[in-house]
Amino acid sequence: MNAFLYMSVVLIWGTTWIGIYWQLGTVPPLASVFYRFIIAAALLLPILRLLNKVQPVTWTDHRYFLLQGCCLFSFNYICFYIATQYIVSGLASVIFSTATLFNALNNQWFWGEKPTGQTYLAGALGIVGLVLLFWEDLVGGTWSLDVLRGLALAVLGTYLFSLGNMISIRNSKHKLQPLTTSAYSMIYGVLILAVTMTVTQTPLAWDSQPLYFGSLLYLAIPGTILAFTAYLTLIERIGANKAAYATVMFPVVALSLSSVFEGYEWQLLGFVGLVLVLLGNAILLGLKFTLSKPKGPHQ
Repeated sequence: MNAFLYMSVVLIWGTTWIGIYWQLGTVPPLASVFYRFIIAAALLLPILRLLNKVQPVTWTDHRYFLLQGCCLFSFNYICFYIATQYIVSGLASVIFSTATLFNALNNQWFWGEKPTGQTYLAGALGIVGLVLLFWEDLVGGTWSLDVLRGLALAVLGTYLFSLGNMISIRNSKHKLQPLTTSAYSMIYGVLILAVTMTVTQTPLAWDSQPLYFGSLLYLAIPGTILAFTAYLTLIERIGANKAAYATVMFPVVALSLSSVFEGYEWQLLGFVGLVLVLLGNAILLGLKFTLSKPKGPHQ
């Protein structure tokens, strides 16, 4: 079951990056994120209600659902949608793969798990790998403030995602199932997005092209409802560090799609950089990575 969940997350989220790219255009990124999560929220909670699958929760739980909505279903995606305006979606997915490093550090801060030497080695390899992936932009004529802005937003979005993982650990420790936590957190995410759109005066524009609507449905249903449920279930079953290992496979899928649809051209340094990022993440979780449930008390 764990292997099935793992592969589902890899395949779905590995392809959602190109879906985000197809969302760019006439619709503001904030509006596209809003459409995505209002569709997902409108489907998930009513379905769970009909199936009687919603757990009873406390007001304290709702505070954490609100925080999870901030980290997993609103601000992190705003960062990524805007970032893909400045860098190709495949490279954004490479930055997202550093969630394993952020999870290791956050696990220490929030749950007392100390990073090992592997963590620091993985971090160094990841940084060097990202530099090589963006080397042509760093030294070539395409380097600009916009590229730097895209990098910064992708890193911020990844860190917010990691914080959402930590909140998910808290929820699982209180015996809350991923379906329940996702359903409520998505609703809070939609409310946060609505307030943000009001404050920023973002218009509810629409793109009538079939590609926009099709990619929106893919992002909302498989990319949000199915993938997030599978991923949060993995966190519950095998821990945040091992679950985040799925992110190291995203760049292979996402950069392949970027080569076809976004014109991303592979260079030798870029290929070496990708290998270093993947190697760093593999080292972070240990060469004997398994999909078994952790034995310790901390996830």
